[in-house]
Order: sequence, then structure tokens, then C-alpha cells
Amino acid sequence: MFVYGCPLRWSDLDAQGHVNNAIVVDYLQEARVAFLREGPASALLDSGVVVVGHQVEYKRPIDYSDEPVTVTLGVSRVGASRIEIAYTLTQDGETAVVARTVLCAFDFTQNRPVRLLPEHRRFFEEHLLDVEPLRPIDAPPLEGRGTASPLVVRWSDLDAYGHVNNALVYDYVQQARITATTSWDPTMARAGTAGSDRLWLVVRQDVDYIAQLPHRIEPYEMRVAPVKLGGSSITLSTEFVDPESGVLFARARTVLVSADLSGRPVDLGERTRALLQERLVD
Repeated sequence: MFVYGCPLRWSDLDAQGHVNNAIVVDYLQEARVAFLREGPASALLDSGVVVVGHQVEYKRPIDYSDEPVTVTLGVSRVGASRIEIAYTLTQDGETAVVARTVLCAFDFTQNRPVRLLPEHRRFFEEHLLDVEPLRPIDAPPLEGRGTASPLVVRWSDLDAYGHVNNALVYDYVQQARITATTSWDPTMARAGTAGSDRLWLVVRQDVDYIAQLPHRIEPYEMRVAPVKLGGSSITLSTEFVDPESGVLFARARTVLVSADLSGRPVDLGERTRALLQERLVD
């Protein structure tokens, strides 16, 4: 196992005073890069490696501290060109996040996956862990359905490969979700605003990266729709598309839980449930 201490920043906190769910993916990235830099697989960062997907399960909030968050990671699966990284984030001895990332060795000049080199494979196999897979979250394709909002890519959103960094997509998902849910039901806004008296907690968030998202001046489009309603939970699907060509860049699935101000789950309520039911894509 590889252990990394990820420092926190005050700017990592959200309106509820905890580390924002989207920032957690940045912590995964910092730990993953430190891990790759430790061995021969470091060359992948320079020659080309892309994130195919993330699964992130949030167990408890991460509070601000001068002490770093501990990220423990290893390799849960090695394929011909793909590697799955398994992480556990802990704070004060408690598990805060469990996550998986699928990486793929990639040739950007030919725009295609490539096989892992033998020395890279040996490095990953030396760090194999036996871990339980995370339960997949199913969601139907939106196919143009859902609430649309513009996605403006900032120049600072790009990574070393010249495309939007994978962690920034979680930022986009958050923006699209808040824009959509507060338009469906204003009481789904942050507690203390617009008549809201409860919290909306992200307990799981997965993203599949389908195509590289480049910078451009014209906005892309984000579409969001509820795809499943539980007693106190909502599953949302978010898709990122080019409204002109129809190219799909990424697809996300978010599980939100309705909670009281102490963080205990509470029923969605008849009004919110009815408003979401009108938007349901199944």
C-alpha cells in the first residue's frame, strides 16, 4: 500500500464548513500522482495516461485541519492498458471516503489506448490489493432530456495535456446540479436560504469520461435529470455534451440524501417528491 498525506486548504471548504465533495477528487489526484512518481510508472504521466472513470463514496465530512488527510491507496485491478486504483481517505482515524479510479495508458499523438509496458505492469502488480468492488450506480442515457445549463470552460481548467482536468468535471457536476435542483424546487437550495430547512448531502458520485473536453470560447451544455427517487435519496444523472455536434464528453451519477440540520436522513416530503417526479427520467 502507498500512503500519502494530503494537506488541506481553507479554500477547500464549502458553505457548510466541510471540504467540498468536488475537492475530494483533487485529493485523489494528488495521491495518485505521488504514487506514480514513486516508480517506473512515472513515465506514464509524461507519455500519456487518462482517467476513464471515478467512483467516490462519501462516508463522513472532512473538516478543516492543519493536519493532512491520510490517503491510502493500492491497485485493485490491472488489465492490458487499464489500471484500477483503490483509495481510502481517513481523518482522525475514521474513514471519510472510499474511491476507485480507472486509468488508461494513452497515446495522444494517435489518439488511442496503448498497452502497458512490462516494467509498468510489474510496478502495478507489486501494489495489488484485494478489495471489494463498489456497487455500480445505474442510470439511463438522457438523450437530450433534463434541465440544460451552459458549461463555460476556463483556460485555468486545463491540465498538462491541454484538456479539462478530470477533477474539474466534479466542479461542473456540482454547478449543474445546483442550477437544476434549485430551479425544480427552490427549497433544495442551501439551508437557510429560499425557505430551505434541510441539508442535501452527496453520499456517492461517479463519473465516466468518454471524450477529452478541450477549451473553447463557446459554451458546452450540461443536462441534469433525476433518474431514481428513494425515501430520503435522489439519484441524478448529468451529461456533458456539445450542443452543436451532439458529442458526449462525460456522464455522471450523483446520489443525494435529504437530511435535517443535524445530518440525519429525512423523507423527501410530498412537495419535493412531486416536483422531482415530474422531471424523472427512467
